[in-house]
Amino acid sequence: MLITFFIQSNITLFDIKLSANEDNDFTKFLFTFTQNILNSDRSIRRVGITDQNGNIVNERDREGLQPFLTIEETHEWAIRTITRHKTRFDLESKMGKLTYLFRRYTRMSRCLIPINENYYLIFTMDFDQYDFDKIIMEKIIPLIKQEKEKFVTKKNESM
Repeated sequence: MLITFFIQSNITLFDIKLSANEDNDFTKFLFTFTQNILNSDRSIRRVGITDQNGNIVNERDREGLQPFLTIEETHEWAIRTITRHKTRFDLESKMGKLTYLFRRYTRMSRCLIPINENYYLIFTMDFDQYDFDKIIMEKIIPLIKQEKEKFVTKKNESM
Protein backbone atom coordinates (compact mmCIF):
# COMPACT_ATOMS: atom_id res chain seq x y z
CA MET A 1 0.00 0.00 0.00
CA LEU A 2 2.75 2.47 0.92
CA ILE A 3 4.77 1.56 -2.19
CA THR A 4 1.69 2.11 -4.35
CA PHE A 5 1.26 5.55 -2.82
CA PHE A 6 4.85 6.52 -3.62
CA ILE A 7 4.59 5.23 -7.18
CA GLN A 8 1.26 6.92 -7.88
CA SER A 9 2.24 10.26 -6.41
CA ASN A 10 5.89 10.27 -7.56
CA ILE A 11 6.99 11.13 -4.03
CA THR A 12 10.24 9.77 -2.68
CA LEU A 13 11.70 9.84 0.79
CA PHE A 14 14.28 12.28 -0.57
CA ASP A 15 11.46 14.63 -1.64
CA ILE A 16 9.90 14.43 1.82
CA LYS A 17 13.22 15.20 3.51
CA LEU A 18 13.91 18.05 1.07
CA SER A 19 10.46 19.50 1.77
CA ALA A 20 11.09 19.34 5.52
CA ASN A 21 14.39 21.18 5.04
CA GLU A 22 12.64 23.86 2.94
CA ASP A 23 10.01 24.30 5.67
CA ASN A 24 12.77 24.63 8.27
CA ASP A 25 14.58 27.22 6.11
CA PHE A 26 11.33 29.17 5.68
CA THR A 27 10.71 29.09 9.44
CA LYS A 28 14.22 30.47 10.05
CA PHE A 29 13.63 33.14 7.41
CA LEU A 30 10.31 34.16 9.04
CA PHE A 31 11.99 34.39 12.45
CA THR A 32 14.74 36.63 11.09
CA PHE A 33 12.34 38.73 9.02
CA THR A 34 9.94 39.43 11.89
CA GLN A 35 12.88 40.20 14.18
CA ASN A 36 14.28 42.68 11.61
CA ILE A 37 10.90 44.41 11.37
CA LEU A 38 10.65 44.54 15.16
CA ASN A 39 14.16 46.00 15.38
CA SER A 40 13.51 48.61 12.67
CA ASP A 41 11.89 51.06 15.11
CA ARG A 42 11.53 51.14 18.89
CA SER A 43 7.85 52.12 18.64
CA ILE A 44 6.90 48.74 17.12
CA ARG A 45 5.25 46.59 19.75
CA ARG A 46 4.31 43.36 18.01
CA VAL A 47 4.96 41.91 14.53
CA GLY A 48 3.21 39.04 12.81
CA ILE A 49 3.12 37.38 9.41
CA THR A 50 -0.22 35.94 8.33
CA ASP A 51 -1.19 33.70 5.48
CA GLN A 52 -3.96 34.63 3.02
CA ASN A 53 -6.59 33.44 5.53
CA GLY A 54 -5.30 35.55 8.41
CA ASN A 55 -3.66 32.69 10.27
CA ILE A 56 -0.53 33.94 12.00
CA VAL A 57 2.46 31.89 10.81
CA ASN A 58 5.10 33.80 12.79
CA GLU A 59 5.01 36.53 15.41
CA ARG A 60 7.30 38.44 17.75
CA ASP A 61 6.73 40.85 20.63
CA ARG A 62 9.01 43.66 21.74
CA GLU A 63 11.05 42.55 24.74
CA GLY A 64 9.37 43.45 28.03
CA LEU A 65 6.07 44.24 26.32
CA GLN A 66 2.84 44.01 28.29
CA PRO A 67 0.35 43.12 25.52
CA PHE A 68 -3.09 44.72 25.52
CA LEU A 69 -4.66 41.63 23.92
CA THR A 70 -4.33 37.93 24.61
CA ILE A 71 -2.77 35.67 21.98
CA GLU A 72 -6.24 34.39 21.09
CA GLU A 73 -7.59 37.94 20.65
CA THR A 74 -4.60 38.86 18.49
CA HIS A 75 -5.14 35.82 16.26
CA GLU A 76 -8.86 36.59 15.96
CA TRP A 77 -8.03 40.22 15.04
CA ALA A 78 -5.64 39.00 12.31
CA ILE A 79 -8.27 36.75 10.75
CA ARG A 80 -10.90 39.50 10.82
CA THR A 81 -8.50 42.07 9.39
CA ILE A 82 -7.50 39.90 6.42
CA THR A 83 -11.14 38.94 5.82
CA ARG A 84 -12.21 42.62 5.75
CA HIS A 85 -9.29 43.50 3.50
CA LYS A 86 -10.31 40.84 0.97
CA THR A 87 -13.83 42.32 0.73
CA ARG A 88 -12.29 45.47 -0.77
CA PHE A 89 -10.65 43.71 -3.73
CA ASP A 90 -13.64 44.66 -5.92
CA LEU A 91 -12.69 48.34 -5.60
CA GLU A 92 -8.97 47.81 -6.18
CA SER A 93 -9.26 48.46 -9.92
CA LYS A 94 -10.64 51.94 -9.13
CA MET A 95 -8.55 52.87 -6.08
CA GLY A 96 -5.33 51.01 -6.77
CA LYS A 97 -3.54 48.38 -4.70
CA LEU A 98 -3.31 48.82 -0.96
CA THR A 99 0.10 50.07 0.20
CA TYR A 100 -0.75 49.81 3.88
CA LEU A 101 -3.70 50.09 6.19
CA PHE A 102 -3.20 52.02 9.43
CA ARG A 103 -5.63 52.36 12.34
CA ARG A 104 -5.00 54.50 15.38
CA TYR A 105 -6.63 53.61 18.68
CA THR A 106 -6.26 55.43 21.99
CA ARG A 107 -3.78 52.88 23.36
CA MET A 108 -1.99 51.66 20.23
CA SER A 109 -1.94 51.73 16.44
CA ARG A 110 -2.29 48.76 14.10
CA CYS A 111 -0.99 48.27 10.60
CA LEU A 112 -1.51 45.79 7.77
CA ILE A 113 0.83 45.63 4.78
CA PRO A 114 0.29 43.13 1.96
CA ILE A 115 3.53 41.30 1.16
CA ASN A 116 2.02 39.43 -1.79
CA GLU A 117 -1.27 37.63 -2.48
CA ASN A 118 -0.39 34.92 0.06
CA TYR A 119 1.19 36.78 3.00
CA TYR A 120 0.57 39.91 5.03
CA LEU A 121 2.61 41.77 7.61
CA ILE A 122 0.64 42.94 10.63
CA PHE A 123 2.09 44.94 13.47
CA THR A 124 1.22 47.29 16.29
CA MET A 125 2.94 50.52 17.30
CA ASP A 126 2.93 52.65 20.41
CA PHE A 127 -0.06 55.02 20.48
CA ASP A 128 2.14 58.10 20.79
CA GLN A 129 4.03 57.44 17.55
CA TYR A 130 3.10 60.14 15.02
CA ASP A 131 5.77 59.47 12.38
CA PHE A 132 4.10 56.21 11.39
CA ASP A 133 4.04 56.99 7.66
CA LYS A 134 7.77 57.72 7.61
CA ILE A 135 8.54 54.54 9.59
CA ILE A 136 6.37 52.42 7.33
CA MET A 137 7.51 53.92 4.03
CA GLU A 138 11.23 54.34 4.85
CA LYS A 139 11.93 51.40 7.15
CA ILE A 140 9.36 48.64 6.87
CA ILE A 141 8.34 48.63 3.21
CA PRO A 142 12.00 48.60 2.05
CA LEU A 143 12.56 45.49 4.25
CA ILE A 144 9.52 43.84 2.67
CA LYS A 145 10.71 44.68 -0.86
CA GLN A 146 14.17 43.35 -0.06
CA GLU A 147 12.80 39.96 1.07
CA LYS A 148 9.56 39.74 -0.95
CA GLU A 149 10.78 37.01 -3.32
CA LYS A 150 11.28 34.66 -0.34
CA PHE A 151 7.53 34.76 0.37
CA VAL A 152 6.70 32.33 -2.42
CA THR A 153 4.40 29.41 -1.78
CA LYS A 154 4.71 25.99 -3.34
CA LYS A 155 1.49 26.66 -5.28
CA ASN A 156 3.12 29.64 -6.98
CA GLU A 157 6.34 27.75 -7.74
CA SER A 158 4.43 25.12 -9.70
CA MET A 159 2.70 27.70 -11.90
